Amino acid sequence: MVRQSLDLRMGQQLKLTPALQQSIRLLQLSSLDLQGEIERALAENPLLEDSAQDGEDVAPEPVVQKIESEPAALPIAEGRGGARHSFDDEQTERPESSASISLREHLLSQLGQTRAGPRDVALVGLLVDDLNEDGFLESDLQTICDMLEPALEVEVGELQAALRLLQSFDPSGIGARDLAECLSLQLREPDLGHLPALADPEILRVARLVCSQHLDVLATGNMSRLQGLVQTNEQALRQAHACILRLNPRPASPWSKPAADFAIPDIIVRKGVRGWHAVLNESALPQLKVNDLYAQALGSARQSEHSALHGQLQEARWLIRNITQRFETILRVSSFIVEHQQLVFERGWGALKPLTLREVAQELNLHESTISRATNQKYMLTPLGTIELKRFFGTGVSGDAGQITSSTAIQTRISSLIDQEPCEKPLSDAQLVSLLDQEGIRVARRTVAKYRELLRIPTASLRKSRSLARRQES
Repeated sequence: MVRQSLDLRMGQQLKLTPALQQSIRLLQLSSLDLQGEIERALAENPLLEDSAQDGEDVAPEPVVQKIESEPAALPIAEGRGGARHSFDDEQTERPESSASISLREHLLSQLGQTRAGPRDVALVGLLVDDLNEDGFLESDLQTICDMLEPALEVEVGELQAALRLLQSFDPSGIGARDLAECLSLQLREPDLGHLPALADPEILRVARLVCSQHLDVLATGNMSRLQGLVQTNEQALRQAHACILRLNPRPASPWSKPAADFAIPDIIVRKGVRGWHAVLNESALPQLKVNDLYAQALGSARQSEHSALHGQLQEARWLIRNITQRFETILRVSSFIVEHQQLVFERGWGALKPLTLREVAQELNLHESTISRATNQKYMLTPLGTIELKRFFGTGVSGDAGQITSSTAIQTRISSLIDQEPCEKPLSDAQLVSLLDQEGIRVARRTVAKYRELLRIPTASLRKSRSLARRQES
């Protein structure tokens, strides 16, 4: 006979308030996505109004500008100086569900089908909210752990278990922390219908080994060296390489909107008496308010009588407050960036100073993940064009006199030196190192080679052969 008893137990549960969840989500939205979110809220909540439609404080038409962006770097090349392969989003079938639900909803629906407990569900939800537009985890697990209240006693091991669960979801490769892990996750249980060559154990072994350990060698195009590292024959390596090129380095791309050539800048940079400063783009600010008649009526009524309307009133106030907080955060971050990068607006990208998310976070007393969300898909109208905020970040290299030069400035200088080189005698990486050293910029040859490849500039020998070919054609 089973003996029944009652036990009283105390415990802690990890839970973010709806208002905080909304604040995080609104901050990571672009201006265009925010407009869509506001339109949805106006359609669903009768207590929320657009004052601009009522003729009050009518906002001007949004300032739409062309985005000035630099080419994205591609990590995998066919060969040194050869044609680089981009990962075409058209090759990836867009799931039918992505037309109606977001990636977050898609992942959480899979989470709901697992047997995970409430605490694990909350942790996976935190990781989902930290994913960037490519489906990569934006922050490292220790950083996320440090964000949480100490009383919750969340350990990194728990987050690692939650991440493994997230990485088992569709799309394959979601939740990766870098490109190597993303591609390796897709090769863990490969889609043989899409990549039938991986049915060969040797080709699968080589592809997994390359993705997990030797992507940097593959990026150089030195296939002979790579063949020796993975210890296989040329045909197997070639087939494995072809399969790797068909993997998706952006697992969230089916749910992402294509990169637009135009954007609404959140910030406008203007020059004043004390230099350049950042101001909010007034035309991008929503003109929202709570319906006064409803608010007054509900204020005199008991909450139990109109509980649904009281809930909508609270949601309307949350939305207005969180949107205001969103723009205040973006302005704080932008103001710091503009103050730190004054010379960029006068001299161009060659004057860019090193700046990291951590430096901004420490200065503004915010978390790094907040800075990341406040700069991703947020644009600034500057004398250089409309620039995404995250482009102002970069690491630095110390010089002889103790000065620190940003990696972007070094890349700009490398590009300038190559533009001025004689066609018949292009500069080698070693010569570029020597010229930079004369300017007080000390970098290794492999660093110059990496920056050159990021700029999509071929090797000196290939530049010379192309120059000769053009001369013969003319």
